[in-house]
Amino acid sequence: MLFWVIAALLTLGASLAVLLPLATGRRLALSSRDHDLAVYRDQLAELDRDGARGLIKPAEATEARAEIARRILRLDSADQAGDASPGRAPAVARLVATAAVLIVPLVSWGLYSQLGSPDLPSQPLSERLAKNPADSSVDELVARAEAHLAANPSVGRGWDVLAPVYLRMQRFSDAAGAYRNAIRLDGDSAVRQAGLGEAIAGAAGGIVSADAQDAFEAALKLDPANAKASFYLAVALAQEGRGKEAAAAWQAMLARLPPDSPWRSAVGQALAKAASPEVAAGGTNGPDAAAVDAASAMSPADRQAMIGTMVAGLDGKLRQNPRDPEGWMRLVRSYVVLGKTDQARDALGRAISVFGTGSEEARKFTAFAASLGLTATE
Repeated sequence: MLFWVIAALLTLGASLAVLLPLATGRRLALSSRDHDLAVYRDQLAELDRDGARGLIKPAEATEARAEIARRILRLDSADQAGDASPGRAPAVARLVATAAVLIVPLVSWGLYSQLGSPDLPSQPLSERLAKNPADSSVDELVARAEAHLAANPSVGRGWDVLAPVYLRMQRFSDAAGAYRNAIRLDGDSAVRQAGLGEAIAGAAGGIVSADAQDAFEAALKLDPANAKASFYLAVALAQEGRGKEAAAAWQAMLARLPPDSPWRSAVGQALAKAASPEVAAGGTNGPDAAAVDAASAMSPADRQAMIGTMVAGLDGKLRQNPRDPEGWMRLVRSYVVLGKTDQARDALGRAISVFGTGSEEARKFTAFAASLGLTATE
C-alpha cells in the first residue's frame, strides 16, 4: 500500500509540474501586455512634462508621440489577432497536452499492474546475504563470502573456499591473492599451490611464468600425482621451445591418469598437437582454429594456456636467439592464425631486420607473409 501512495504522490507532482504552466500561460501573456501598455503611457506623460518645461523641441515631441502611438497600436493589433480565432489553436494545444499528461500515468500504471510486481517485498543486500545459500546466486554467495572475510580476514577456510570460485569466474588476480592468503593462514597443500600457479598463469594470459612454475613444483613436492601441476609444467616446457620434452611429460602424465580423469582430454589434445607432422618437423604450423576448438572443453585458464603459451614461448626464445628462420615463420603464422595481425607484422619486421632487408631469408620471409595476406611495414 505504501508503494502505491508514494507512486500516486510522485505522479501527481509530475502532472502538476506540466499542467500548471499550461493553465497560467494565457494569464501571463495578458499580464505582460498590461505592463507594456502602462510603460508606454508613462512615456507619453513624461514626454508631455518635458514639452511643457521646454526640455524638448515641439517637432521632436511630436515625432516621439507618434512612435509611442505606433507601439501601442502594434500591441493592440497583436492582442486582437490573438483573439480573432477565439484562442482556438492555443486551446486545442493545451487540451492535447493536458490529455497526454493524464493518459501517460494511467497507461503506465495499468501496464505496471499487469507486468510489474508491486507487492514484491524489498530485498536489501543484507537480507539477500542472510538467506539460505541453496537459494542464492553465485554472485550473492561470493558477496557473502567477501563480506565475511572483510570482517574476519584471518579465517583461512574462507579464502580456501573463495579462491577456486574466483578462478572459475576468471578473476585471476583475486584468485591468486585468495590462494596466497589460504596458504599463509592454513599452510601448504598441493591443491592450493596448483591453484595458485593456475591463477598466476591465468593473470598472465596463459603464460606459465617463473612464479607459476614455482607454485606447480611446490604442488608436485606435496603430491607427485597432482595432474594440474604436471600439465602446466609440461606447458612451460612447450613455451620454452622444448616440444619433445613437453610431449614426453604429457605422455608420462597420460599413463598415470585414471580412466575417468577430466585431464585425459586436455593431455590427449596437447599430445595430438605436439605430435602433428609439421610441428615435429619444425614447420610453420602454429595454434590454429582446430586447436582452439579442441581446447573448448578445458577450463578458461587451461584453454588460454593451450592457445597462447607456445606462441609466447617461441616469441621469447626468438628474442634471445633470433637467427632461426623457421622459428620466425612459425611465429608469424601463429600470430596470423590467432588474429593478432599487429603482432604478426611486428614479428615479420623483426625477422627481416635480423637477417637484413637484402638477404635471402628476408625475401623468403616476405614471400611467406604475402601467402598469409600479410605485408611488411617500413
